[in-house]
Amino acid sequence: MAYEVEAPKYVRLAQTIQGRIEDGTYAPGTRVPSENQLVQAFGMSRPTVVRALELLKRDGWLESRQGYGTIVRGRPALVEHKDRRGGEALTRDESQAVGRLVEVVHVPVPARVASVLGLPKRAKVLMRRFLAAEEDGEPVELVSSYFPAGLVEGTELESSAPLDGSTRAHLETRKKVRFDHVTERVSARLPERSEAELLDLPDGAPVLSVLVVAYDASGQALQVSDVLLPADRQELEDTYRLN
Repeated sequence: MAYEVEAPKYVRLAQTIQGRIEDGTYAPGTRVPSENQLVQAFGMSRPTVVRALELLKRDGWLESRQGYGTIVRGRPALVEHKDRRGGEALTRDESQAVGRLVEVVHVPVPARVASVLGLPKRAKVLMRRFLAAEEDGEPVELVSSYFPAGLVEGTELESSAPLDGSTRAHLETRKKVRFDHVTERVSARLPERSEAELLDLPDGAPVLSVLVVAYDASGQALQVSDVLLPADRQELEDTYRLN
């Protein structure tokens, strides 16, 4: 039996504000209402409003400008370049890619994935873990993709066999959802023992973690992928505009 879990208040408020940005109510370059105004308008506590605004800042919808307040940036700009990992994590055909499907299992949702999906800490999610490799067999990245339990029902995502096609194409076909935009956050950390073994890393070697979150047009997260890259084998490059 599947259970519908309502997203936390701050996530729902963030989604509402995001919707107003997308429909033009809060136009890019303008200030969003103050915390006090949002508290009064939505009948929510100040901590809830603060968490919602921080979530939107983290994902690139808003930014703080000293002496001016919180400014609308609009839809996060996704800069395309050869090192962008989000699209690859969503479009990889497991049956054709070099590498192997390591495991497919229901797990307690990791904390930072729970906050994105709007799930409680003890909720279970489906994890598909794929180890990508070079032609010579050297591992190059470990991708752990997480899906809400209700989203995978009636799909082949729970199968332990490599997926024929990408997770995105499979979900859009089977569940009639539509992937709209992606955000990525890069951080560095030490890998867990199992991760280090799969990536063939020496003791103490760090990894780059690219947290890839795919959303539908309403701002609902559909898939979260944690892409781990051996830090000593990466040379990341990006291009951006100066305001």
